[in-house]
Amino acid sequence: MGGRNPVKELFGKLADGTEIHRWSLENGGTRLKVLSYGGIVQSLEIPDGEGRYANVCLGFDTIEDYVTASPYFGALVGRYGNRIGKGRFTLDGTAYQLSVNDGENSLHGGSEGFDKAVWEVEPFTQGPDIGLVLQHTSADGEMGFPGTLRTKVTYTLTEHGDWRVDYEATTDKVTVVNLTSHVYWNLAGESSGSVNGHELEIAAARYTPVDSGLIPTGELADVAGTPFDFRAAKAVGADLRVAHQQLLYAKGFDHNWVLDKGVTAEPQHVATLKDPSSGRTLRIATTEPGLQFYSGNFLDGTLVGTGGAVHRQGDALCLETQHHPDSPNRPDFPSTVLRPGRTYRTTTIHSFDA
Repeated sequence: MGGRNPVKELFGKLADGTEIHRWSLENGGTRLKVLSYGGIVQSLEIPDGEGRYANVCLGFDTIEDYVTASPYFGALVGRYGNRIGKGRFTLDGTAYQLSVNDGENSLHGGSEGFDKAVWEVEPFTQGPDIGLVLQHTSADGEMGFPGTLRTKVTYTLTEHGDWRVDYEATTDKVTVVNLTSHVYWNLAGESSGSVNGHELEIAAARYTPVDSGLIPTGELADVAGTPFDFRAAKAVGADLRVAHQQLLYAKGFDHNWVLDKGVTAEPQHVATLKDPSSGRTLRIATTEPGLQFYSGNFLDGTLVGTGGAVHRQGDALCLETQHHPDSPNRPDFPSTVLRPGRTYRTTTIHSFDA
């Protein structure tokens, strides 16, 4: 992995000849590989209790697969993570129409979101920590969003092996922004099969129910007595096949949990994921008010991962820290509006042990 200092290598080229590089980092027992394309986490390796390493996130071996086939594997997502209903919103009296790429809705920033951008990447070493600074500028009007958005995302591997993500953005016009990371987790190891036996705990007493297009209805529903109650750790698959209308809409879990802590200045613990077979544990802390838990419902056996196996439904899950979906159309949800002169800042920390 190249020891302490981040190591850069050529990963591949886009059709227009643009070079895509891969950065390899190792610190505190965690190994991370990141692409300049989409800010993608290609792999993240952590040990089990016996010191045996496994890559715990889904990815591809070639840039061609990421360009043509990827369901956001490991990507930085923006300008707006998750869905905006009908790709429309009104801001300060002006109506905006976004790129629509998920039925009639806009998903993860539209058809050419940040997951498809080539990011500028610079390595750094700061005391015992190492990392990468990724930067990208999105032009005014890109995918329909107003304002030139200058985005900086810092990936830090700490001396303790934590993977910390700090997001920043500024704009020259009033806009909306909601950045997140779309890693697909399987703590038993990529290509090891279903994650339905993983145990998940989410510190949320409410979630945002959706309509058939997976757009929030506006209700903040109690999780008590429903399959959405993860306040105490339980197997991901425990209630996955319950005949609940929300699960039918999403073909499983693909919902936003309203975190009990709300928006916070500093990251607070919100979720724990554990694989009983390996003992590997992921703990997530964030400043964000929401967590999108997606149970890998649309993995359909057509994608081959880095381990050489085909990914099928439920072979990984996502835990995306975020503001709530469709917030630009829900003034009662925490605001995603960013104005000139202000800086968007959020932080999420992923901690690992076994």
